Amino acid sequence: MTRKRPTTKTSAPPILDPRQGDIEDDASSTKRRSMLSLLGSLLVEISLPKLIFAWILLMVVPGLLLGVAPLVLTSWLGLVADKITSAFIGIWSALLFIGVIAFGWYGWRSLFRMVEKNFWALNSIVVEPGYAAAREILRHLVEKLFAKHANEATRAKLRAVSAAVAGVIVSALALLVLWWIWPSAHLFGQASEVRSWRDLVPVALANSITLIAGYFAVAALIWGLADATMAEPRSLKTFHTGKTKGRKWRIVHLSDIHLVAERYGFRVESGRSGARGNDRVRRLFDQLEAIDAKAPLDTILITGDMTDAGISTEWVEFFDILAHHPSLAARVLIIPGNHDLNIIDRANPARMDLPTSPDRRLRQIRTLSAMNVVQGPRVRTVDLDSDGLGATLAESLAPHVDEIKRFADVARPLFSTTLQDLWAKSFPMVVPPDQDDGLGIILLNSNADTHFSFTNALGMVSAAQVHGIEIARQTYPKACWIIALHHHVIEYPWAAKKLSERIGTALINGNWFIRSLKPLVGRSVLMHGHRHIDWIGECAGLPIVSAPSPVMEATNDMPTAFYIHTLAIGDGGRLQLLPPERIVVEGEAG
Repeated sequence: MTRKRPTTKTSAPPILDPRQGDIEDDASSTKRRSMLSLLGSLLVEISLPKLIFAWILLMVVPGLLLGVAPLVLTSWLGLVADKITSAFIGIWSALLFIGVIAFGWYGWRSLFRMVEKNFWALNSIVVEPGYAAAREILRHLVEKLFAKHANEATRAKLRAVSAAVAGVIVSALALLVLWWIWPSAHLFGQASEVRSWRDLVPVALANSITLIAGYFAVAALIWGLADATMAEPRSLKTFHTGKTKGRKWRIVHLSDIHLVAERYGFRVESGRSGARGNDRVRRLFDQLEAIDAKAPLDTILITGDMTDAGISTEWVEFFDILAHHPSLAARVLIIPGNHDLNIIDRANPARMDLPTSPDRRLRQIRTLSAMNVVQGPRVRTVDLDSDGLGATLAESLAPHVDEIKRFADVARPLFSTTLQDLWAKSFPMVVPPDQDDGLGIILLNSNADTHFSFTNALGMVSAAQVHGIEIARQTYPKACWIIALHHHVIEYPWAAKKLSERIGTALINGNWFIRSLKPLVGRSVLMHGHRHIDWIGECAGLPIVSAPSPVMEATNDMPTAFYIHTLAIGDGGRLQLLPPERIVVEGEAG
């Protein structure tokens, strides 16, 4: 006798729908938690031994090497002077004298490189962020007190005055530190005058603090004055609407798509305040296919944060989306964002990468490998030694493929500088114009080195990359350029709601970077992401275009948008920005 299966009612929905996430998905979300709350979690979770070890490697060791350099230099000069003034120079003394001179002649370059490296390491970790933080805190307070309902012009004046005052305050503090540490410094003595190695360490650190504080005192005044006299940004309300001559370029500007590795995964910063999974990005590319069929697109530029934490499975998601759209993929260009490189742990902002850890290098070579897949044969590197464009990215990476694979497999050789140099020399990448007076694209890496998830958003453009931009300009003097970077170069001309929106997000050296682009005024446009919101403006004659994020500022049911920008070259070779086309990505029903 066959037993009948009992009939049951349809099971009730789960009390907690796992697809909707829960509070654990908000662990590192700046949208769901305040910076004070995140800081509290950080202080509880942080590993003090790792923090102390990291400070030693990142600050104490560079400080010691920087502080010892003046003693080495003065000792060498003293030795040379003794030999020159000696009344009796025999054959051995003469040979020793020649050896000392030769050592100094060839060794000073290494000493100079060591001093320069450690000086700028301390500068990027302490000095410039310190000034930038002081400037933005003061600006934020002033705007809260005096410019809450002010127009852009009034706010610009207050921002300029705040920058000058911040420079004076920071310079005064640096002078106070200099006055306090000066009695312990020993800048111009010889190393032999320090009695023991135990005494050398405090002297070297005092020398280092003296050099940094003296530099800071002068530099802060210069930076404050430079920021105060800098043209303030303004929103761009008019676009070129007349007839254009010659070719037009349709540029899709995407940024901060933050692909996650789980079907229902949430993003680090937005948590449950943002979209879940990657379906919205897939639908966005489906829309691009339809748009391209009606009006062909020239370039799809993604200005960073393709992934949410730079892990391998997130890059797989990115490749899968491109694989479904091969025609579009052939026109995609990408640059690294802070989430591709600087997120140490998605769930724990207190997690720290030690300087000896291979993880940061792994994230760099994952990004470099992805860039090679997407655009390797289409972009060229810059050869700073010959002041010209170099090989394509694919050609420059080819000799190092085995080492890249070996490092990704076993993280060896751990202390090799080859991959570090390869990463630095890959930027800027240049897409040359197809004719001398056409449109080229320059791709930058604007991410500052950081070993801490909590400071992952810091941005800086290196002097070497700016030199690379100048080389590209001189190689194609008649061309116009899109200059793509991840970070916004300057704060927008409206009051920020929270101080956290201002601190640690814009380029630390943004004003210097804008000044360096003066030769390209009228023939370039800056395109960036990072802020997740759209803004089109200009500063010092340079148009600046910010891309909104299609996934970070809206939940699944809400619409988001991106832009297609049309560029043309007009009379006198000037780049024209035509009215942008806003494309809405609808939310999901239900």
